[in-house]
Amino acid sequence: MILAAPSERVPIEPGLIKVWFQFVPREGWLPYDTEGLWATRLSRDTARVANVPFLQDGVAEGDVVRFITDDDGLHWACERVEVSGNCTIRILPVPDGPLGRSAQAVRERLALFGLDGESFSSELPLIAFTVPADADLGQIRTLLTRGQMDGWWHFEESCITDAWRSA
Repeated sequence: MILAAPSERVPIEPGLIKVWFQFVPREGWLPYDTEGLWATRLSRDTARVANVPFLQDGVAEGDVVRFITDDDGLHWACERVEVSGNCTIRILPVPDGPLGRSAQAVRERLALFGLDGESFSSELPLIAFTVPADADLGQIRTLLTRGQMDGWWHFEESCITDAWRSA
């Protein structure tokens, strides 16, 4: 098992726990097979995800997951038990495109919709965004598609909803 680099982000509120997700690494991508996400514990074995995932697909900030705790005290996600309605979108700026490798330039484009994302690192300017269920999904999708067509970035839909699909 290759543990993902520990998050440099400090928990935004006291009492958060780290819930770990295990997955099969993508070929040609980052060599991790786990990701730890901050979460607010709701019960003995459930927690609400409190930050946006960079690597784990199929989960969004605000979703509730069930977890088991191992002998080392690590909390491992087993299943998503409540969907928040939020989406997770990841954007990687095209290095020789109009925005260069600037995560900040990408964030400025999405700020028009009240979105702010987390950057993976300065070496890899991958930005993960939570798109709230009540956001202007159609306009956001239009911007993402236009930005990709214009060579600003590549994007992926890591966790989307029916509302996102139909927007």
